[in-house]
Amino acid sequence: MSAMTSAPGTEVAVARLIRFLETGTAPDGLFTPDVFADLSLPLWRIQTSTAEDIAAVRIQGHPVTGEVHVERVEQTGHGFTIEFAERWHDQGQRWYCREMIRADVRDGAIVEMSIYCTGDWDEAKQNEHARAVTLSRP
Repeated sequence: MSAMTSAPGTEVAVARLIRFLETGTAPDGLFTPDVFADLSLPLWRIQTSTAEDIAAVRIQGHPVTGEVHVERVEQTGHGFTIEFAERWHDQGQRWYCREMIRADVRDGAIVEMSIYCTGDWDEAKQNEHARAVTLSRP
C-alpha cells in the first residue's frame, strides 16, 4: 500500500487560509483567480466563482477580525480538510461558530473549497447550548 501524498504547497495554503479567516484579507497566492467556493450555512447556501467574490462574502458575513482555533487539519491527495472554531467581538458581544472546509490545492493556491458552518452564535445561543448540553470534548 502506498502512502497518500499531499498536493504541493498544502501547508502554505493552510497557513494563508487561517490568516485570511482571522484578518478578512486574502494573502497573495491564497486563491486562484477562478476559485470556486460552496458555502453551506444552517439555513442558506452560497456559491462563488472568483477570489474577489469569496473575499466579499467573508467580509459581509464576518466584517470584524477574530481568532481561529484549529482543531484538526488533514492533508488529502488533492489538498486538505480543516476543522476549526472562530471567535470574535461584534455588537458588544463575543460570537462563536464552528466550521469545516475541504479545499483542493494546486501549486499552493486553493482552486476549490466546500465550507460547512454552524452559523454564528451570539452569547445567548452559546449560554443556551451550555445549559442544555455537556460536551465530552469541548
